[in-house]
Amino acid sequence: MKIFTVPTREEVTPANQAIFDNLNKMVGFVPNLYAAFAHSENALGNYLALQNAKTSLRAKEREVINLVVSQVNDCLYCLSAHTAFAKMNGFTDAQILEIRKAEITFDPKLSALANVVKSITENKGHADAQLLLEFYAAGYNEGNLVDIVMVIGDKVITNYLHALTDIPVDWPLAPAL
Repeated sequence: MKIFTVPTREEVTPANQAIFDNLNKMVGFVPNLYAAFAHSENALGNYLALQNAKTSLRAKEREVINLVVSQVNDCLYCLSAHTAFAKMNGFTDAQILEIRKAEITFDPKLSALANVVKSITENKGHADAQLLLEFYAAGYNEGNLVDIVMVIGDKVITNYLHALTDIPVDWPLAPAL
């Protein structure tokens, strides 16, 4: 397999350099996977626009989706990054493991979310009908479902990019299940 390098600031376009500078200010560093997007003149900006788009979902719900999708797709990079983000959003280590397994015992609404997300991801968009009913019964609506699909798509992009590039993980490693 071709070695996919992590480009430095000096190796990317001026537009991507500006994004690197903003990431450094916001996160404290440029995550390797984000840097990999900068091999393309437009991908990093496009991806960040998708990731930062308005949504009906709370930050905790987005992290549930990110963790479940990354677990299904076996993406250590994204599991590691989103474990850190989930902690920043108030989840405990034990809760994060439950989320990754889609076996949430601490919040019934998040459980319904995790279950439907896992089903959507495993079944390539064809969720189990009963899980969809439980999702709606938990208080979610059609708009939430559309926003969930957007977040799943966002996460599939990074999961696949990491699978194809094997960029080094620069986050504290997520524990194995």
